[in-house]
Amino acid sequence: MKSSNLIKPAIALILGIVLGLVYGWVIDPIEYTDVPPNILREDYRADYVLMVAEAYQKDVDAETAARRLAVIGSESPALITTSMLEYASNNEFTPNEIQALQNLLTAMQTYQPQGINSP
Repeated sequence: MKSSNLIKPAIALILGIVLGLVYGWVIDPIEYTDVPPNILREDYRADYVLMVAEAYQKDVDAETAARRLAVIGSESPALITTSMLEYASNNEFTPNEIQALQNLLTAMQTYQPQGINSP
């Protein structure tokens, strides 16, 4: 085969890859909206848990807070709050934010879902 016969497909392949990348990254990139909290990065999950803690401080409704935390994962609400409280302590959250998370943790440690009687 002649080298000129190989150059044309190689140029076409490179041009196709470049045009595909330009289209996908510049012209029409993917935009994520309404992303569920369980696939967020840890810092955004911490912000979500903090919002739940702040809502709990206002409403003092442990059941609603537990439902909101259930969106993050299959762990217990207390475990989710504990891990986010550790994250907040290590990442310079304000004392008021840490206190809100501690209040939420206390509520989640004593929370019993409706319909479940303790022995």
